[in-house]
Amino acid sequence: MAINDISLTSGMRNNLLSLQDTTKLISRTQTRLSTGKQVNTALDNPTNFFAAQTHTARASDLSSRKDGMSEAVQMVQAANAGITGITSLIESAKGVAQAALATSNVTDRNTYATTFNTLMTQITELASDSGYRGTNFLNGQNQTVEFAPATAAATLQIKGFDATSTGLGLSTASATSGGTAVSGDLDWGNASATTGTTNIQSSATQLEGALNTLRSQSSSLSANLSVVTTRQSFTDNMINTLQTGADNLTLADTNQEGANLLMLQTRQSLGITSLSLASQAAQAVLRLF
Repeated sequence: MAINDISLTSGMRNNLLSLQDTTKLISRTQTRLSTGKQVNTALDNPTNFFAAQTHTARASDLSSRKDGMSEAVQMVQAANAGITGITSLIESAKGVAQAALATSNVTDRNTYATTFNTLMTQITELASDSGYRGTNFLNGQNQTVEFAPATAAATLQIKGFDATSTGLGLSTASATSGGTAVSGDLDWGNASATTGTTNIQSSATQLEGALNTLRSQSSSLSANLSVVTTRQSFTDNMINTLQTGADNLTLADTNQEGANLLMLQTRQSLGITSLSLASQAAQAVLRLF
């Protein structure tokens, strides 16, 4: 319909425009109450809308890194469980070596050597079983943990080590009773008591060295774990800060918007009444008939 098809009086047109403005304000207020935000689109407030979008996007990127950090923590804890078990096995092996040193009987020493070798095998198997989600720090594998998106410097490489008996420098014991020992083995059952004792003492020295290596590597893993957990807490706090900042830019005061809606509804009712009164001037012509 063309604008000039129907002519309204000046009073009616002014009241109509006022009603239309009030209706728009009511619609906007209802949208704010339903969404809880006073800035829902860029048209509402471009500056706040895009600033909030930036904060929200960064918070989302940081949140995606939290899973990687959580997995890294579990990897370190799996390695720690392995180190604890290996340490216990080494302590047991030390007890076996001490028992072997307490006797000069070749047969007994051969028996202790067999028990010692069983413990060496278990150390290797335990190290191989200490992985988590395909990463095993006790088999020399490494893991890079990312703390922030698109920032190469915000990473940490957790380095593993070889915690098998071979990796810890532990030689198996050979029970040869004076025969030829396997290459690399220490002949506990050598017919020469002095030679056998020397070999057992060498095994004990290797065990002490292995324990020192485990303590050193455990300390390194603990330091890495501390870094990851600290970054986890920082990331949580940063995400909360970013989300709060975005909310401060966009959230509506629901109490204020509720009061606005009541006032606009009252204004709308008054506008309708005013429009009705303005139309009475145009209706006065009917009284001429």
